[in-house]
Amino acid sequence: MPEPEPTTLLDPQAISRAEALGLNARYIVEGYMAGEHKSPYRGFAVEFAQHREYTHGDDPRHLDWKVLGRTDRYYIKQYEQETNYVAHLLLDGSESMKYGSGKLTKLHYAKVLAACLAYLILHQRDAAALALFDTTVRDYAPRSDNLASIHHLMAKLAAFEPREQTQIGAVLHDMARQLRRKGIVIIISDLFDDEQTVLEGIQHLRFGGNEVIVFQVMDPYELEFPFNGLVEFDGLEQLPKILTRPAEIRKTYLAEVEAFRRRLREGCERNQCHYVMVNTAQPWHELLSAYLAFRLRTQ
Repeated sequence: MPEPEPTTLLDPQAISRAEALGLNARYIVEGYMAGEHKSPYRGFAVEFAQHREYTHGDDPRHLDWKVLGRTDRYYIKQYEQETNYVAHLLLDGSESMKYGSGKLTKLHYAKVLAACLAYLILHQRDAAALALFDTTVRDYAPRSDNLASIHHLMAKLAAFEPREQTQIGAVLHDMARQLRRKGIVIIISDLFDDEQTVLEGIQHLRFGGNEVIVFQVMDPYELEFPFNGLVEFDGLEQLPKILTRPAEIRKTYLAEVEAFRRRLREGCERNQCHYVMVNTAQPWHELLSAYLAFRLRTQ
């Protein structure tokens, strides 16, 4: 199945229903620009606080032109009182995400979910960054608070092709070491990896003060295993093909999948982060609306 064009990655119904609910941080987090979140940290508001160097995606309206004239270097003016958060969207682009029993692969569904979340975050004047990974981060868009950057993010999402295995835990550890300020880390993945290493990576992110949200994306056939007869299953991520009769292994398979999901969910709960089970048969707008409504109830 060909990957979607960038303009198809924003689902209007999902955006319109979720936008009214908003995506507000449960914890006070640091940021750079004016948002809805009062905090003692730096942001763009009324009272000047300090300068920092300009980075790609910053709003040029906040450049200090006097400093540029004196030093020939670009600096952003920062202010006290209000700030926003930075949401780091981490999207799993490993081979197992290529699976899809219907029109959509897990990766396509995950790309749309990431695009909608990025749009919502940018629309409410917060900042978003995007990392596409498998065994390591393959592509990265640094944080931006400019809504116009959504086109850049969508282009990266649409262009990404899965090729490799995955090492989710290692990627999460690397991200935890690189993040200098607390923010929200949104993980979108099928989590088909050793769950202990995944949970250790999540724990590392939480130890740094980040809020973590986990969207585990699975196809309905992976959840229900509705196969019959004699079936040869193609292995992904260097796994071999398997010829079997699904009826003989269905009960064991479903028990293992449920246990896997339960361990991940309980591990997330222990680390005080949200775990969201995503069935790709569910429309995006229903998923987003339900989760964002849940956030509002639990704040």
